[in-house]
Amino acid sequence: MTRKHKKVVRRRHFRRIPRLKGQTINRMVPNFITICALAAGLTAVRFAIMSEWMQAVTAILVAAVLDALDGRMARLLKAASKFGAELDSLSDVIAFGVAPAFVVYLWALQDIGDYGWVAGLFFTVCCALRLARFNITELPPYAYNYFIGMPAPAGACMCILPMVLTFQFGDSLVREQWIVGVWIITVGICMVSHLPTYSFKSFKVPHGFVLPVLACGGLVVAALVINPWLTLSIVAGIYITTIPFAFLTRRRLEAEAAHIQEGDGFLNSDDTKPGQDIKTPP
Repeated sequence: MTRKHKKVVRRRHFRRIPRLKGQTINRMVPNFITICALAAGLTAVRFAIMSEWMQAVTAILVAAVLDALDGRMARLLKAASKFGAELDSLSDVIAFGVAPAFVVYLWALQDIGDYGWVAGLFFTVCCALRLARFNITELPPYAYNYFIGMPAPAGACMCILPMVLTFQFGDSLVREQWIVGVWIITVGICMVSHLPTYSFKSFKVPHGFVLPVLACGGLVVAALVINPWLTLSIVAGIYITTIPFAFLTRRRLEAEAAHIQEGDGFLNSDDTKPGQDIKTPP
């Protein structure tokens, strides 16, 4: 048997090991972060049952941070998928709809009976409706910096804001049952309303302000370590003050878009001079 013939025989008897089919670990990372956010939300419920209120609020805040990370990781790793989008919505309903309402109910609303339960149930339903609308709504190009209504993570943080205030300033008027009930109902209405709010994830920082913004971020992190509840109260107050500005700027952009769409600002054929080109919208 010649050497060439031996090589042919070896190739025939050689079996190539098949590759394993499936997703890579990188593509699973965003979904894993989403699962962690869901787990954090449910852990807040457990802490509330044990009357460990600070831990319950911390768990909801951790869920909000994780929710902000999973979408960015999906885009960074090019792992966005329809499955991940559906999982994210289901996780948000539990972490930002069910958990905050249940925690606040056990904290302040259960003493007023059915009225407190109705307030918590209303907030959860509004959160679910807001997420459903978010999944099917396509915003116009000029509105990419805005949300329609208060987003679910922000709504959850606003829902537990009375608890944060009591951690810093003590039990007083903020823990009054009827005030807390009206507050979470108001937050639920803001979530399903058409009130525009800023989408800070789309904001672009000019090159000259990158270092100052990073420095301010470092100060906020340091303040959270030193005095977390006061810092969170201030951040929540700043967020609330941005809502009127978002409403005004969104209306201005909407008016400008309608102005351009109607053809205003372009010369009509009767207004042109001889030899002058007529400008038409692109």
